Amino acid sequence: MELKIGDVIELKKQHPCGGKEFEILRAGMDFRIRCLNCDAQIWIPRVKLEKRIRKIKETETK
Repeated sequence: MELKIGDVIELKKQHPCGGKEFEILRAGMDFRIRCLNCDAQIWIPRVKLEKRIRKIKETETK
């Protein structure tokens, strides 16, 4: 799966704050994602993240 820094993704499960949209801050074996609702940052392994993604909402173009 092609995931880049700056992508906004929607996950299947929502964050405890109620948000489902996250921005990718770091990519690699582990991802750091930021909840767009409460700004909490979460570290998650690539395998878990790829299973939880519902869709990639927008991609930052440079």
